[in-house]
Amino acid sequence: MPLNTFVNEQPPSYATTRIVREDPADYDKKSGSRKPGNLLKRISLERLMDLKVDYAFKQLFGNEKNKDITVVFLNAILQRTGRNQIKDMSFLNTEAGGEYTEDKQSRMDLLVTTNSDEQINVEIQFTNQYDMIKRSIYYWAGVYRSPFKKKMSYKELRPVIAINILNFNLFKQTDDFHTTYHLYEDEEKFKLTDVMEFHFIEMSKLIKDWKDDKLDPWNDVLARWLMLLGMVDHWNDKVYDEIYQELEEIAMKDESLRNAFQTWEELSMTQDQYLAYEARLKRIRDEEAAQREAELRIQEAKEEAKEEAEEEVKKAKQEGRKAAEKAKQEGIQKGEESAKESIARKLLAEGMEIEAVAETTGLPKDKVIELQREMR
Repeated sequence: MPLNTFVNEQPPSYATTRIVREDPADYDKKSGSRKPGNLLKRISLERLMDLKVDYAFKQLFGNEKNKDITVVFLNAILQRTGRNQIKDMSFLNTEAGGEYTEDKQSRMDLLVTTNSDEQINVEIQFTNQYDMIKRSIYYWAGVYRSPFKKKMSYKELRPVIAINILNFNLFKQTDDFHTTYHLYEDEEKFKLTDVMEFHFIEMSKLIKDWKDDKLDPWNDVLARWLMLLGMVDHWNDKVYDEIYQELEEIAMKDESLRNAFQTWEELSMTQDQYLAYEARLKRIRDEEAAQREAELRIQEAKEEAKEEAEEEVKKAKQEGRKAAEKAKQEGIQKGEESAKESIARKLLAEGMEIEAVAETTGLPKDKVIELQREMR
């Protein structure tokens, strides 16, 4: 793609305050390599970690050493809603919980506070195992209220921005891969507050837009960073070499993107890092398989219950038909008996002998004698 108006965002230098496994020194020398001059010099694309797996994402974007990369990435997302550019930020504790000991405890993927005193929570979800909308609101609420201490004013509560990067489709109402949400007045649509902001990024829709040639990573900073996340897809056993080739060319002009590639390569070549990544990926796959197994078992149970119910209805209908037929036969028999008795009475009244009446009507002799007694 030709280079038109190139967008490049470079943050200043930062001091380190937090360390997350920052020493990728154990390189696997047996990894595949690319031709000299390529951005990835010591590893094949297939060997790269999938950055949509939370472990890999946190090692790249949640690392103090890579803070300049994270700043550019977050600014690319926030430019859609007109937030101030992040100049600096610090990483925060990602443990989140309620006010009491027994409250639900959660671990967020990435939590930072910016130089504008805004907090940003980034969640990346590889599979659709949770109610993502409610989960995001729950995390937002915890981050929003967590700084509130005794004797503080509500005015001191700062904005919280929730960013959710999803490896699946969530909203059927739109084909847009990046949607944003605020609180607005129902009729006149003015914003209630700027302290609440939600971003949802659906990676499968992004890849579809890329395939449909709707993305311009040369001039759209967000597109280029999200294409970086979507380039390796270990869930579907896919690697998009075309995306790599385009981003490789862009990285020659974009220092932050080039640094991200180099750090990504180092992480993927570090043995203990990659083993930890594979363990996390296996756990995600196992959880997904267990969920699928549970869904299948529930479906089988529903099918069995449905079959049993249908069998019971069929049995009841059959029994009902038998009962109806029996009642019909009994009714016919009673009618015949009643008719015979009526005829027998008339014959007895005319003076016919008991034996002759019994033979004529087919009634037992004892029954004819009983009828004669009743007539007398």
